Amino acid sequence: MKTSFKIGSIYGIPILIHWTFLLIIPIFAWIIGSQMPLTVSVLSTTFGVPIDTTYLLPSINRYVLGAFVALGLFGGVLLHEIAHCIVAKSKGVPIHSITLLVFGGVSSMDDSSPDPRVELPMALVGPLSSLATGLLFIVLVYAVDAAVASGPLSGLLVFAFSYLGLLNVSLFAFNLLPAFPMDGGRVLRAVLAIRMPLPDATRIAASVGKAFAVVFGIIGVFLLSPILILIAFFIYIGATQESTAIKYTFLLKDVKIGDIMTSPVMAVSPYTPVREVIDLMYTTKHLGFPVTEKGRLVGMVTLADLHKVPPIDREAMQVRDIMTRDVITLPPSAPIIEALRVMSLRNIGHLPVTVDDQLVGIVTRTDILKVIELREI
Repeated sequence: MKTSFKIGSIYGIPILIHWTFLLIIPIFAWIIGSQMPLTVSVLSTTFGVPIDTTYLLPSINRYVLGAFVALGLFGGVLLHEIAHCIVAKSKGVPIHSITLLVFGGVSSMDDSSPDPRVELPMALVGPLSSLATGLLFIVLVYAVDAAVASGPLSGLLVFAFSYLGLLNVSLFAFNLLPAFPMDGGRVLRAVLAIRMPLPDATRIAASVGKAFAVVFGIIGVFLLSPILILIAFFIYIGATQESTAIKYTFLLKDVKIGDIMTSPVMAVSPYTPVREVIDLMYTTKHLGFPVTEKGRLVGMVTLADLHKVPPIDREAMQVRDIMTRDVITLPPSAPIIEALRVMSLRNIGHLPVTVDDQLVGIVTRTDILKVIELREI
């Protein structure tokens, strides 16, 4: 199932929207609209600018303006991620995409073993862009108040700009909390990594992030705030995953695919009956086989491919009828961490190893995990 949809590109970076983003906009619009009377009072007091509520309080206007503010907030989140990506690209870090999610944005980039001299400015520029966006909206609040006479239009603009200004400044402050894997946690790791090995710096930053997650979770329970509880959950999981990823990177940093691949490989022909493949899986306990023709890799057949076909149809089929033809391969000289990254991204358990389209071996997720276990001894 496709969960993200491309809406455009900026600086050659694909911009994706996750389906959860489509749900959060109306929810935010409803929250902002339903709390508008209280919010008007808070914003007016905070900025010292009177807000005309003539057009703000009618129900339809409340929720339309709420949707506008919600979209403006995620526009600020997008600028935040773009700032990260611009600095990353300038430092030679490949960027794959930016995805807008239910809780903000995430940049997909190749930084499995980040250089602290690169990570520090890259982590700082995101919150600083949020601060700059927030200050710009605050300046607009006072500019509108000075330029537009008090009235309905002034009320709409002052409310929207002051709300977005406050949200973006809050986003700046929240992101700088040293709660890894947020930007503040990455700043902490980069500073620590200047003085110690990256795995140790990551472990400390992840522990601090988990501590913040526990605090957020406890506060969320006492305040009956599901949002705080969810934020705590995502911070805790993110810190754990990042710490594990860095550990794996360093344990496997000097291992090549050719060092651990299985060779020669048990392969099947495109013309092998599907029933024979099932029997072979039972006999060998292998759940996937490369498909070769005259030594050349032409596909891969796995248990997942078999599940796509009703049992009654399998009897008359050959491997070529169900195999996956668009197979990802790597050469023996590729780092094993690259194989693990591909397997994780593609959710596959087997990766054929080829040289000039000729199958020379295969590596599995189990093979990699065994190496990790041995290296941890």
